[in-house]
Amino acid sequence: MRVYLPSTIPALARVVAAGELGPAPLTGFAVTPALIEWYVSGDTEELEYVALTEAARASLRMLAADRKDGVEVAARRIVIAADVPDETVKAGADLEERARVRVLEPVPLRLVAAVHVDDTDAAPDVEAAIAALPAADTGDDDARFVVDGVEDHELLWYATQEIPDLLT
Repeated sequence: MRVYLPSTIPALARVVAAGELGPAPLTGFAVTPALIEWYVSGDTEELEYVALTEAARASLRMLAADRKDGVEVAARRIVIAADVPDETVKAGADLEERARVRVLEPVPLRLVAAVHVDDTDAAPDVEAAIAALPAADTGDDDARFVVDGVEDHELLWYATQEIPDLLT
């Protein structure tokens, strides 16, 4: 199953150093039965894009959390796409989002298919979205508009052999 795992540049560096994403369980996003039921008219590519977008939203929250903890982190959303065995993925009705899953085992780097990353041109909008998250979470419509606006930036696709270039 293709799972989209939110990340940041520092977290991606830790993945490369450790040779795996972990520890488990990991929160990811995938084409789940609930997503298929919700988005009936979508084909596989559209459904995967929804899961990728959900992971990018989670990456934005990871960036905000890192900043709150004083970690210096580039304003770039990162999503790691991995092909993991189906039996290691749990989706259920108790999970908030339709695409959200739990990966029950660490994901070896060899299972990573690609990495999706914001272009550096997106940085001002990512910064604005990070700043707007607290107000958006309290229901401020203007702040929600700013947070949603970052999704206008398509994430770029990088092959696994290009990961070291992202970390320099």
